Amino acid sequence: MSEQVEHLWQLADESATVALGRAIGKALKDRPDGFTVFLEGDLGAGKTTLCRGLLQSFGHSGAVKSPTYTLVEDYELDDRHIHHFDLYRLGDPEELEYMGIRDYFGPGHICVLEWPERGRGILPEADLRVKVTVSGSGRQARLSAGSGKGQSLVNELPAGSPE
Repeated sequence: MSEQVEHLWQLADESATVALGRAIGKALKDRPDGFTVFLEGDLGAGKTTLCRGLLQSFGHSGAVKSPTYTLVEDYELDDRHIHHFDLYRLGDPEELEYMGIRDYFGPGHICVLEWPERGRGILPEADLRVKVTVSGSGRQARLSAGSGKGQSLVNELPAGSPE
């Protein structure tokens, strides 16, 4: 992988978090290969809000709720399959094998996973990691790549705050 670049975004409010999700989604639009995004952070940090912005960039206009009890919510938007996972309530990573987790990753599929550490050992590596933390009255998001295609995406995004 070429030079590793991390971006730090200051997110003043919910709309800034949605805007970051939209920017990530927009950068993913022309990538037909599969892509995996890990969303990390404490409860209430804004992971689902960021996912809402990503889905909106593909034309989704409805509500986005965290699939805490169902584990995955599927969206087919702009001829892309987007899978939003929330692994918070996962008891054992092996449970992912029983649900056919490997079928979700592949060309044309974007997988966005909240609480990915709960699937360690079963999940593939992330192309992009977004760690959201509380920062003052807002949030801070640290974007880092886990693959070459993740690095390419990070390099496309402006550093700082979304506009």
